[in-house]
Amino acid sequence: MNQMQRRFVSLSGESGCRAAMDRLVSDDQLVARIGAADPIALETFYVRHQARIFRFIARIVRDEGAAEDLANEVFVDVWRHARSFEARSSVNTWLLSIAHNRAISALRKRREEPADDERAASLRDDADDPETAVQKVDKGRLLRRCIDALPTEYREIVDLVYYHELSVAEASAVVGIPEGTVKTRMFNARKRLSELLKEAGVDRGWP
Repeated sequence: MNQMQRRFVSLSGESGCRAAMDRLVSDDQLVARIGAADPIALETFYVRHQARIFRFIARIVRDEGAAEDLANEVFVDVWRHARSFEARSSVNTWLLSIAHNRAISALRKRREEPADDERAASLRDDADDPETAVQKVDKGRLLRRCIDALPTEYREIVDLVYYHELSVAEASAVVGIPEGTVKTRMFNARKRLSELLKEAGVDRGWP
């Protein structure tokens, strides 16, 4: 961990200034100040967005330790590239794009992931009938597990559209694919999620 990353983790200084800035300053203004090498603006931006970026990356890489390191690297990238941010997209889309690129790069360095069918099969305990399985795990947790069983390219689209509430156009910008491909992946993800939920004993599939 480098000096800048340690500063993110500790976040021990200028707490009063940072709290005041967090209440008063927009993301666009923070990025402009970060581009001018303002460390308090960076810490404010980090506190505002770190948890959400960590969760987004963790859902892709499925390793919380790696996700924490990658999230810190995202904010190092923000520090380095804020000056070049031209507001062609929202700050949120820009930040998620950086996080997405970091997560996908980390996945590419790993060995090949286990087959999706194997992960899907692990969702159920054969000793339980569907009704018993549903009683053991609430639907929210079950849905999260079903989403985790999707291929990465489907999982990230579901996460962006449903959890981060991005539009198709914004998700397209984050992932770097055409809007039509986003729609196709969303359709296929919904279809597969419905199948997984039904297999797990939930009659009503993905909405």
